[in-house]
Amino acid sequence: MLILLLLGLLLAFLLQRIIYEKNWKKRLDVTLKFQDSWIYEGEKSALKEVVKNDKLLPIPALEVGIAMSRNLRFDKGAEANSNVTDQSYKRDIFSFLFHQQITRTLPFEAKKRGIYQIENARIVAYDLFFKNNYYEEYAQQTSIYVYPRQVDTRRIQMVCQALSGMILSRNCLYEDPFEFAGIREYRKEDPMNRINWKTSARAGELMVNQFDSTTNIEVTILLDVKDDDILKEEELIEESIRIVSSLTGRLVKSKMEVQVRSNALDKETKEKLEEHLTAGAGRCAVLNRKLAGLETEEAVETGMKVLEEEIKHQKKNQTYVVISKNQSSEMQVAVQKLSKAGSPVLWVVPFYSDTEFLVSSKYLVSVIGWEVNR
Repeated sequence: MLILLLLGLLLAFLLQRIIYEKNWKKRLDVTLKFQDSWIYEGEKSALKEVVKNDKLLPIPALEVGIAMSRNLRFDKGAEANSNVTDQSYKRDIFSFLFHQQITRTLPFEAKKRGIYQIENARIVAYDLFFKNNYYEEYAQQTSIYVYPRQVDTRRIQMVCQALSGMILSRNCLYEDPFEFAGIREYRKEDPMNRINWKTSARAGELMVNQFDSTTNIEVTILLDVKDDDILKEEELIEESIRIVSSLTGRLVKSKMEVQVRSNALDKETKEKLEEHLTAGAGRCAVLNRKLAGLETEEAVETGMKVLEEEIKHQKKNQTYVVISKNQSSEMQVAVQKLSKAGSPVLWVVPFYSDTEFLVSSKYLVSVIGWEVNR
């Protein structure tokens, strides 16, 4: 009797092994998808994990292995069975009966800007006796753009005020979107978006906001990411990129035309970053996608070279904002030359708060030191 029982168990073991070898991955599907197509640096999103076993054969244990960038940090509730080395590795365990689908949501926080992708999921399945395992990889196509974090509104306002002062110093032909000058009675030629509804309600008649006048000037932002220091100052470069993103958004929202140029390479085109944002066209998303993937370690030329090239092609009525952490005397001379070529120049200099600020504003229109904590 015992022998028959053992033979029966052996037969069952061999039979289920044959069945699993042939059928374990049939109608088995694994899909990974980021909840959002983009978020800002420091914000949270989630990775959705959908595993489906659409057949009569149960799978008692299924491991799904995921590898994604360590810059996407799983929340505490999702970090079980995960470890971080060169990447974040996550292993989830599932158990399926018949025709069953399981969806899990894995929250994470984006620690750094970038373009992040998951290209495959590694699957390990076990048979009924947990004696045999079966391995497979499922190709995935999911990505998320992490845009540069937006800087404090009050700090970017400081840059906007300096920029407005430079623009206001020229011929007064057009209204300055930054400079609020007061309120007056509504005229039939005024656009509806100028109406100040709160003041109108108090006054009992339509009142509109009015602004100071400036010239019709394009703003060109020159971003320098070159870092030749022995001890790399990565956080200053990242802060420079955040300033570009935040300032550009403010300018475009105010219906100003903006050119953005840099010595950094666009990850997708492998060319120097150059983007033209038409006033009010809402192209900031396009720029932020490029900034997300900016390859700062592969600056193709120095910041001085960027400024020298700009002088050669300088246009009339151009206003420049140079964003560079490099405070060398050579850089100061290059900014001075750009200013002397006839265009107003504002230089924003990110620097560590525990280091000395070296730039002199003697020959420049305006210089703003932007403190960054280590």
